[in-house]
Amino acid sequence: MPFLDHLEELRWRILWSLIAIAIGTGIGLALVYYFPVLEILVHPIRTAWDDPSLQLIYLSPAAPFFVLLKLGIATGIILALPVVVYQLWAFLSPALEKREKRAVVPALYLGLLLFMAGVALAYFVALPVTLEFFQRFFTESLQGQLEINATIGFIVKLLLAFGAVFELPVVILALSVLGLVTPAFLRSKRRHAIVLITVLASFLTPGDVITLTIMLMVPLVLLYELGILLSVGVYRGKQRREREYEASLEAPPGALESQ
Repeated sequence: MPFLDHLEELRWRILWSLIAIAIGTGIGLALVYYFPVLEILVHPIRTAWDDPSLQLIYLSPAAPFFVLLKLGIATGIILALPVVVYQLWAFLSPALEKREKRAVVPALYLGLLLFMAGVALAYFVALPVTLEFFQRFFTESLQGQLEINATIGFIVKLLLAFGAVFELPVVILALSVLGLVTPAFLRSKRRHAIVLITVLASFLTPGDVITLTIMLMVPLVLLYELGILLSVGVYRGKQRREREYEASLEAPPGALESQ
């Protein structure tokens, strides 16, 4: 395909993605307005504060509307992700070989499952522990007033951060398919990876060491090991194809036709 045709196709792919996000945002606004999405996000705070009637405050008359708008847009982007990913895949897939397509398609489904697992872990485990940890400081001198924008922003960022870091095996798989990392390299850097995981976990989940270890470090280390296994599968396939190619070069002329 000529270069200008590629640009035209890319323009249409981006346009369809934006349309999907716009439609998803409309659906997201309806979901946030008519269903208790905000109540679901506030529930861990009420549990941590042991106050079922706790309500967040706002400092501007327009703040509730903008909270609705932000949550609707965030929900819309999440709803539109399958369409956006499909448009990206449709644009890139002609440049990929069959073996690369067979590796990428399962990775997309795996990435979706891992993202949901990360968000679930953050909501049901990490968020309550984190809120209780922050509540321990200067309680005798300070009285908290939970402002809605800062509070909901903190919760959403934590949920998305957990979902993002749980994509580690998919990132390793993609790098392996592109030939940028090897299983030997990943094994040799295992100690460095554990140190980085520890630092990342300490930022995402402040708390006691035992909770920190169980909550995020162990899952991330296991996901790193899963990434190594996926990389091994990719490189075994590459080695098998290289052996078949070398065997075809060494075969005498006419041998393949006779088979």
